[in-house]
Amino acid sequence: MNQKIKLQYQTFLKERRKIKGLILGCQVLIFFGFIFLWQLASMRGWIDPLLFSSPSRIFTLLKQYVAQEIIFNHMYVTVMETVVAFLFSTIIGTLIAMLLWWSRTLAQIMDPYLVVLNAMPKVALGPIVIVIFGPNMTSSIAMGVFICLIVTILVVYDRFAGTDENYTKVLRTFGASKRQIFQKCIFPSSLPTIISTLKVNVGLAWVGVIVGEFLVSKEGLGYLIVYGFQVFDFTLVLMSTLLILFFAAAMYFIVERIEFFLLKSRKISK
Repeated sequence: MNQKIKLQYQTFLKERRKIKGLILGCQVLIFFGFIFLWQLASMRGWIDPLLFSSPSRIFTLLKQYVAQEIIFNHMYVTVMETVVAFLFSTIIGTLIAMLLWWSRTLAQIMDPYLVVLNAMPKVALGPIVIVIFGPNMTSSIAMGVFICLIVTILVVYDRFAGTDENYTKVLRTFGASKRQIFQKCIFPSSLPTIISTLKVNVGLAWVGVIVGEFLVSKEGLGYLIVYGFQVFDFTLVLMSTLLILFFAAAMYFIVERIEFFLLKSRKISK
């Protein structure tokens, strides 16, 4: 019987690996197929090469920027700003959500303001941010933080408040304090939601930082996009955009790995 279960489990793992391999193969095929069609369309004149450039021209420009060591500082500035905005917004948003959970009165007071701030287009804060922080790197980071912060607060607090009351009642029955209830029940049960918020914040942080660089920065990938539009160099624009997509995907992959290991360790500890 045990041998039969073992064989079934091994078959299940093989099928799962096949499906994962098929998915990865399709993703790679779509990516390279898109690159091939883009290059072909540019060479045949199906699209305007001036506006849409081509993969070969973008790669040639990237090699020039790498050889001249121009691109590295721009990449470093944007990635650093995004990581700082991402970490700040996630940590501060989670702490504020904890504070709102701790005081229901404060949560009720802040609720309409949070809803209005969430509905407001954050890009409209750009001029105010520039006035407060000045035309520097801090403004780009602040834009990233503002765009991520409200979403983090609302999502994490909603999960804290939505924890099954039966669990908290059991802990109160055994004389647990509010702090112990949060440590032993609320936070552990909300961890998957917090990690999911991290994945959302990756994209939002990039949006905020790039918008900030559009407005004030003199370096960074967002600045290169604006500069490319100013000089009508759309190859530079697309190169910078593709680099942003690459780094955003890399950050998302890292957060996914963190999610996998945290949830795995959580299951083992259970």
